[in-house]
Amino acid sequence: MALVKRTNELFPRIPSFFDDFLGRDLSDWLNTSFPYRESSVPAANIKETDKDFTVELAAPGMDKKDFNIEFENDVLTISSEKKNEVEEKDEKGNYCRKEFNYQSFRRSFRVPENVVNVNKIEANYKDGVLHIQLPKLDVKVTKPVRQIKIS
Repeated sequence: MALVKRTNELFPRIPSFFDDFLGRDLSDWLNTSFPYRESSVPAANIKETDKDFTVELAAPGMDKKDFNIEFENDVLTISSEKKNEVEEKDEKGNYCRKEFNYQSFRRSFRVPENVVNVNKIEANYKDGVLHIQLPKLDVKVTKPVRQIKIS
């Protein structure tokens, strides 16, 4: 954001070099010049019921083989790395164009200690959304004995 606006007072209708080039925000130039400079982290929905936790991760354009899911020390970690390369060569075998793109992310979620049944965790990927179900352990909560006075 420019704090000072520079104007060309002698020729107000003809913008100066400095107005055009230096007057723009550097952040605007970076945003339009390098659209793929940041990797995005997929949005997640987390639901808890009495029986389980459900994590939904929005990751369109991926394939189920692109994901790596781990559960260790009450932390669910979801990561992915996807590489895409396109190349065109002329008749002599020289490159005319070569483009490559790498996408990766890593998200971790901590769950309450000793609540998840690790052996029954399930995951599936459908319509661009990764669904992970973390069933809770069947733990019966015993309520303390309550003494009742007789009146």
